[in-house]
Amino acid sequence: MADTDKNCRGGASLLSNIGHKFILTTSHTDSIKYSKQCNDDSIFNLTSTSKSLFQKYEYIERLAWRTPGGGSKGGAEAFDPKKLLEEFENHIEELKQLDEKIQRKVEKLEHQCHREAKEFAHKVQDLQRSNQVAFQHFQELDEHISYVATKVCHLGDQLEGVNTPRQRAVEAQRLMTYFNEFLDGDLRSDVFNNPDKIKEAADIIQKLHLIAQELPFDRFADVKAKIASKYHDLERQLIQEFTAAQRRGEIGRMREVASVLLHFKGYAHCVDVYIKQCQESAYLRNDVFEDTANLCQRVNKQVGEVFSSPETVMAKLIQNIFENKLQAHVREKLDETRHCDIEQYLKNLYDLYSRTTLLATKLTEFNLGSDKHTFLSKLIKSIFSSYLESYIDMEREYLRTRGALILQRYYDSKNHQKRPIGTGSIQDLKERIRQRTNLPLGPSIDTHGETFLSPELVVNLLQETRHAFERCHRLSDPSDLPKNAFSIFLLLVDHLCVEHIDYALEIGLSAIPSSDAKNANLYFLDVVQQANSIFHLFDKQFNDQLMPLISSSPKLAECLHKKKEVIEQMEVKLDTGIDRTLNCMGGQMKHILATEQKKTDFRPEDENNVMIQYTTACSKVCVYVSRQVEHVRKSMDGKNVDTVLTELGVRFHRLIHEHLQQYSYSSMGGMLAICDVAEYRRCAKDFRVPLVLQLFDTLHALCNLLVVAPDNLKQVCSGEQLTNLDRNLLHAFVQLRVDYRAARLGRHFS
Repeated sequence: MADTDKNCRGGASLLSNIGHKFILTTSHTDSIKYSKQCNDDSIFNLTSTSKSLFQKYEYIERLAWRTPGGGSKGGAEAFDPKKLLEEFENHIEELKQLDEKIQRKVEKLEHQCHREAKEFAHKVQDLQRSNQVAFQHFQELDEHISYVATKVCHLGDQLEGVNTPRQRAVEAQRLMTYFNEFLDGDLRSDVFNNPDKIKEAADIIQKLHLIAQELPFDRFADVKAKIASKYHDLERQLIQEFTAAQRRGEIGRMREVASVLLHFKGYAHCVDVYIKQCQESAYLRNDVFEDTANLCQRVNKQVGEVFSSPETVMAKLIQNIFENKLQAHVREKLDETRHCDIEQYLKNLYDLYSRTTLLATKLTEFNLGSDKHTFLSKLIKSIFSSYLESYIDMEREYLRTRGALILQRYYDSKNHQKRPIGTGSIQDLKERIRQRTNLPLGPSIDTHGETFLSPELVVNLLQETRHAFERCHRLSDPSDLPKNAFSIFLLLVDHLCVEHIDYALEIGLSAIPSSDAKNANLYFLDVVQQANSIFHLFDKQFNDQLMPLISSSPKLAECLHKKKEVIEQMEVKLDTGIDRTLNCMGGQMKHILATEQKKTDFRPEDENNVMIQYTTACSKVCVYVSRQVEHVRKSMDGKNVDTVLTELGVRFHRLIHEHLQQYSYSSMGGMLAICDVAEYRRCAKDFRVPLVLQLFDTLHALCNLLVVAPDNLKQVCSGEQLTNLDRNLLHAFVQLRVDYRAARLGRHFS
């Protein structure tokens, strides 16, 4: 039994090894099946092994399970190891036979492959030898062809050397015959009398005409006159024939006649006739530019089919159109408005020049010779040169007049008579004094809330200037473009910045009331807002319209300097006006405090019956300040908001600080002062400026000194918010207490 198990295990090991071998040697996908002759159930199917990995243990288990007595069916009593061993041995034998069969087939195929490889190598060698032989024959043939070609060329040269003098002699004899007919005065040859042979007659008469030019006049005057007469007669007939063919649209006949006329003096006249006839029905609409483009597009192909040098004919056609049709059209459009309507004249000039250059761009697609761009530029210059020379002067004159008119219409609509802005030493002195002292020099003007700044006026000025820049870019010579653009910019600065914005600032400054005025209306911030918006538009046009025209020229520095100068002048006046406006706000707050704040507010008669949260003066000041803060936010933008609000907040704090130091405070009055300062601090939060809020926090801490117990005074003065303050300032606030002397509070600061 042990031997049997050992044999079974050995058989399984051998079978598993053979299984591995089959996995390596049967990778093809064809179905290869080997059936055992004695048992159909033990079919070894290689189809499955070629598609998936052969599982040797699973195969042995399946084989044992199928073998009667070899599996677990029937229990341990039914197990027959001998049958299992016998089945294994039979399968192993079958696998060996299958392996031998496959090995034989592989050897056979390898032998066949080696044999075919040798045969193929022999065929390749034979083909190489044949190719070498063919290449040698090709070289021999090429040499022979070259030899024959050399002989043929030599023979052709010899024949030509013999034939050319003979042809010349024949041609001379033929011309002499025709010359004799002219000499006798009787043209008998059919070539001169048959209209169908006009081409041959033209060739003969052209040659005779050249010969006649060399003959002496005294002996051959009569015959020369006859030849010349016939020459001109044939020339006229050819031109008439060409014209008739053009009307009929016979391109072939036109080409034939044109080739004959090419050697005649009247060829240029033929081209002129063609050009004239092309234009007869071309200009039927009002758009001469579109008609010209369509005409050239239509004629271009025909010219190439008819004439031997189409580029010359097309160039002459375009030149004729420019010098006649276009020039007449331009002169008619411009001359009728040049002296009566400058605005329309400039618009027409810009439109006509733009459309002419656009037409020239379209015409560059045609063959007009080697330098067609220069050719077309000269044609455009010939039409517009007289108008372009005076363009910038008329542009400046128009802008000067138009700008003044726009300004005057605006001020007339406001029923405002412009005040002359003073200049000279006195005005300069006043301006310097006003800038340094911030004092109003002269009476205040009531503008009734009018800023004298008009967005509509600004848009009109900028629109006119934009059109001027566009015209300048198109109509100016490239060398004069920066200079012309700069002159337009100066006019814009004069009208917009000086005559409008600067004037409005001057009026706004004059309208700012003095700081001690009561219930003053502060409109200067509205002037600031509108001036800022207008200057943004001015700056945008400077960058979008002017900069591209001067960016690569020395005029750029001048423009930037001029712009900087204008900005600085405006900023000085804006700063002055804002400063004086803040002074007025401070004066208004001071007036509210002076009229609304009572001394009894902080020393109430009944300390136990104080029902208000803060004083009336505080309430009105906070309302006024909040309204002004909102006004500043609407009038400013960017960092200017924080800058102005910071200055206003600092002045607001200084005013409250000085105001509180004017009173003495009881215990309940100090509490009320703290409530007022708390309300001021709440109002200061609207500024959204950390410095202002910090100042009021400190002021609130100072007010705590008015109510703190005497024993805690020193500790409070050493607190976080007060420790860095000057002790004199702390002492000054403590001195405001009504119990300062009684409680001997001065000892804490000695």
